[in-house]
Amino acid sequence: MANLTIPPDWTRVTNSSLDPGGTDDNPYKCIFDEDFKYILLPVSYGIVCVVGLFLNLLALYAFIFRIKTWNASTTYMFNLAISDTLYVVSLPLLVYYYAMGDNWPFSVGLCKIVRFLFYTNLYCSILFLLCISVHRFLGICFPLRSLQWGHVRHARRVSVAVWAVTVACQSPVLFFVTTSAKGDTITCHDTSSKELFGQFVIYSSVMLVLLFCIPFLAIIVCYCLMARRLLQPTRGISRLSRSKKKSVKMIIIVLVVFIVCFLPFHVTRTLYYSFRSWDLSCETLNAINLAYKVTRPLASTNSCLDPILYFLAGQRFMKFRGNNVLGKPHNEVALGIVPNSHLGTTNDTDTLSKDLKS
Repeated sequence: MANLTIPPDWTRVTNSSLDPGGTDDNPYKCIFDEDFKYILLPVSYGIVCVVGLFLNLLALYAFIFRIKTWNASTTYMFNLAISDTLYVVSLPLLVYYYAMGDNWPFSVGLCKIVRFLFYTNLYCSILFLLCISVHRFLGICFPLRSLQWGHVRHARRVSVAVWAVTVACQSPVLFFVTTSAKGDTITCHDTSSKELFGQFVIYSSVMLVLLFCIPFLAIIVCYCLMARRLLQPTRGISRLSRSKKKSVKMIIIVLVVFIVCFLPFHVTRTLYYSFRSWDLSCETLNAINLAYKVTRPLASTNSCLDPILYFLAGQRFMKFRGNNVLGKPHNEVALGIVPNSHLGTTNDTDTLSKDLKS
């Protein structure tokens, strides 16, 4: 379609998310076919709902009924599982909404809550992954200091702070998000009304920096320092030990999953919002619109990947039964719950990484 030289406010696609106010009185510059969305989003959200609900309920069962003694890492993972569970139980509403072709038959309040839960889970996941990363970093690089800051009571306080900060930062979503009627259908926007869209973009940009960019950089720094420490050869041993190899693999896996789930969504969303105020070709607008729709399900898959990460990190909560190991019930050892007092009796880097990788 030709690129007409007209004001950018006249740009529109068939999807209502690029026209949050729902006004239909403007000429249309670009019309895009988004039929793919009505298959992609219901199917992907449905899979995330089923798989995520099963895995997170299983994880919560393990945390609540099988683990007798908690450490800091267990506390963070438990809160992460709660966040994921709250989100996946809201997904059936979105599955129905997109399967019906962007028709929201529920109340405005439910629309606000569903969008709020998405962003709350998104940034709770990022912040709790940051907490887990910092905890591992202290345990491997500063084991003596981790004796003080790695205590479970500090983890509980940090968890409360994470919830408070995330809920406070995402509460404006309840104000911005709204619905609009278009003919016989009602759209549940994931942005705001047209009049408030400029303020919503400013708010989203601040959240991008505070709750994504800064934690992401902190995680990268922590894992780079951890990898350098773990890759240092242990005296008298030329090869990496099994525990060190596993820790290095976990660093790579967490970074890859973090980049796959969160980075594409934030990049495409930023471009998506920015391009709406620029006079660009229809091909460019179509490309970024397509990219944004595709990365939205990716951001939701963290609810399925977080429980898998527990297992990959050595949190084998699936193995509830077994023989006692050194007087500890098998389920406690499987979750990496090792008393902090063990850390003060050895200076071996391999033992520290094994004890503190959780």
